[in-house]
Amino acid sequence: MKIAVYGANGYQGKLVLTELARRGIETVLAGRDIARLEKAASAVGLPGTERRVADTSDHEALVNAFRGCDGVINCAGPFTSSGEAVVRAAIATGCHYVDTSGEQLYVKKVFDTFASEARNAGVTVVPAANDGCVPVDLMAHLLADRLEPVEEIISTHVVVGGGGMSRGSLRSVVETIDAIKAGGLTYDDGGWRSGTPARHAAITLPGRSEATPVMAFPVSEVVTIPRHIRVRHVQGLTEAALADRLNTPLTPEIIESLPEGPDEDSRRTQRFTYVLDATGTDGRRARGIVQGPDTYGTTAVIAVESARRLIADPADPGVLAPAQAYDPTAFLDFLIPHGIQWTIEDAPAT
Repeated sequence: MKIAVYGANGYQGKLVLTELARRGIETVLAGRDIARLEKAASAVGLPGTERRVADTSDHEALVNAFRGCDGVINCAGPFTSSGEAVVRAAIATGCHYVDTSGEQLYVKKVFDTFASEARNAGVTVVPAANDGCVPVDLMAHLLADRLEPVEEIISTHVVVGGGGMSRGSLRSVVETIDAIKAGGLTYDDGGWRSGTPARHAAITLPGRSEATPVMAFPVSEVVTIPRHIRVRHVQGLTEAALADRLNTPLTPEIIESLPEGPDEDSRRTQRFTYVLDATGTDGRRARGIVQGPDTYGTTAVIAVESARRLIADPADPGVLAPAQAYDPTAFLDFLIPHGIQWTIEDAPAT
């Protein structure tokens, strides 16, 4: 098994390289700059690993970078401007593809653009193989098994601590800021719509006695969940306190002056909580909760395992949601030794 990591020299890319090395999976480092790739290889203890240079503007170079590999993990954001080129090249070389994107509109565009192309090539594409979308999407499938038919699914993301965002994440925020401020897409009655107000003003989160004010937020699972669940309404939320931080000016110069990303000690102090509240058409309710540390480290584990499973145990070709590509319970249980806790509980009916 050989996996190419595109954007291997970036902050998330180096964490993915470290996880591949830990698991003994043969790796190819790919990116735009040979000097940065060499530096990344040394930094993660892989000085002899093959490096291949390719820019996203050069399709043939990307194809050559992925040739001979079984899969591609794309860590090179912002994905909105460059991700499609990497997907296209992976499909052209017959490589299964995952990425670490959290950019909601990009994820939807991958489904809209590449479904037939990937299916015809016998390739499986799973975008948004990150700490949030994969476990939440998998858990949604288990909730739906309890409640079908489903009226509403609300996904709430809360992250506390961790030392801030990486430069790559900040660049993605800048590129998608308008969609973030608008609250992103909502799924309603068979289609995705933008600008829909949040149905809920507050959510009671695990471990908190009082309800937390929330706002609409563009989580990727709003795009993936309706691919495998019959549901009328899906929306993402986060704490309303984020709104003030979104008004902080971020120029390229400011981003470049910041650390590449949070250090290991800071990541260790971070805690994320993702809550999935599902309501059946008959009023029955259930709640799924995913909690863990270190969003970037967890994303590396999930991205590597996502790619590995596509290669070792192929799913149907095409662009798939996580729950279409992987067994939900088996994948969620795989995450437990990595510090991830997941639970599903019934809630009082409405």
